[in-house]
Amino acid sequence: MIDAVIVGGGPTGMMLAAELRLHGAGVVVLEKDTERPPFVRSLGLHVRSIEVMDQRGLLERFLEHGTKYPLGGFFAAIHKPAPTGLDTEHGYVLGIPQTTTDRLLEEHAAEAGADIRRGAELVGLEQDAEGVTAELADGTRLRSRYLVGCDGGRSTVRKLLGVGFPGEPNRREALLGEMELTAPPEEVAATMAEVRKTHLWFGLGPVGDGVHRVLVPADGVSQERTAAPDLEDFKRQLREYAGTDFGVHSPRWTSRFGDATRLADRYRQGRVLLAGDAAHIHPPVGGQGLNLGLQDAFNLGWKLAAELDGRAPEALLDTYESERRPVAAEVLDNTRAQTELMSPEPGARAVRRLVSELMDFDEVNRHLTEKIIATGIRYDVGGRGTGTLLGKRLRDVPLKRSGRLYDLTHAGRGLLLDRGGLSVTGWEDRVDHVVDESAELEVAAVLLRPDGHVVWVADGAEDLSDALHRWFGPPA
Repeated sequence: MIDAVIVGGGPTGMMLAAELRLHGAGVVVLEKDTERPPFVRSLGLHVRSIEVMDQRGLLERFLEHGTKYPLGGFFAAIHKPAPTGLDTEHGYVLGIPQTTTDRLLEEHAAEAGADIRRGAELVGLEQDAEGVTAELADGTRLRSRYLVGCDGGRSTVRKLLGVGFPGEPNRREALLGEMELTAPPEEVAATMAEVRKTHLWFGLGPVGDGVHRVLVPADGVSQERTAAPDLEDFKRQLREYAGTDFGVHSPRWTSRFGDATRLADRYRQGRVLLAGDAAHIHPPVGGQGLNLGLQDAFNLGWKLAAELDGRAPEALLDTYESERRPVAAEVLDNTRAQTELMSPEPGARAVRRLVSELMDFDEVNRHLTEKIIATGIRYDVGGRGTGTLLGKRLRDVPLKRSGRLYDLTHAGRGLLLDRGGLSVTGWEDRVDHVVDESAELEVAAVLLRPDGHVVWVADGAEDLSDALHRWFGPPA
């Protein structure tokens, strides 16, 4: 029996596969497509996802293929400078096309030992008290202890489970593609700046090798979503909104997307779970989709691995939904708000001007920026601690003797950091103990989960052993 079958080989599925393999779980990834998609839906990683890569020792390979850009201009495309006082050592966005992110994460999962099977399409599943049986289109049947659907917004897993996906359908759609153009750069820049005064779902930007990424509203284009839009669709829409088609030609790929917003009724049904777009979809404003899925996987991986290992404390796996579903709900709300602020309607434009004025206050700018970059998330981790760190992820603080904190988290284990006098006796197989200190840490000791969130602080309100039991199970 396989420990876990992951359906969907996108960023969420590959990140989850690698996290499970980090703890020795047997993993099979099923991906119906025979090749990675050429579409570049996501253009980069936000701060929390950059931290995740750093926590697992992956950041350098991503930095080799990406470009650092200053923070700012993410919330509803309102351009403001980066706010001060962000709680991170990675105060930038990493520009990197999704095709590269897909490749790097697949390579990481394969290096970790995941069994990746392309051209394997799920068509049925059944579960019982012992496991899940997955049926593939070619008649193959696989048996696993758990199955996770990471198979996108049209998730087969979610549909087979019968899990509801309530929300709002598309109200507006856009065409997106990469193609060459003949218009000079100064004409493109001037025209785009004029159009974007009223139409923020419009843009052209170079991606290298003379190719541009083109975004145009899809109003009036055929509603047939099974076929990609063609070059003539782009030319017609460009002329409609900009008065010129910029001489676009030789498309690399084309697609269309909308602003549908939906959230799964539940993330778990028995031994089957949902993650990434299979659990939530929303407009792409703010560039949060891929990042949200990666962070789902980072939250779920160590919990499912503990369950598979037989050492998970009671209800640990249930905290995946209780922690991540509210995060997704907040992302859905902020993308709804951003979408309204990007409307060309006069009322929406007036509200946009007001929000822009409010963002001149640094606290407002920081608050809205943290919604996008996901550094303000605080989970309800129980316990009786009163510290401001409890439930938050700890940034990569420098340590006096051990270097960087995140260098100590590559193995995906728990971590007790203290100045001496404490012990993790009985939990050494799951929790590392580091005696060190940081001038930037406001408490004498912290206990971190494998995802870097603080679950205990040395404030005298709770015994350390209680927190170790609650998050890592009974001692050996």
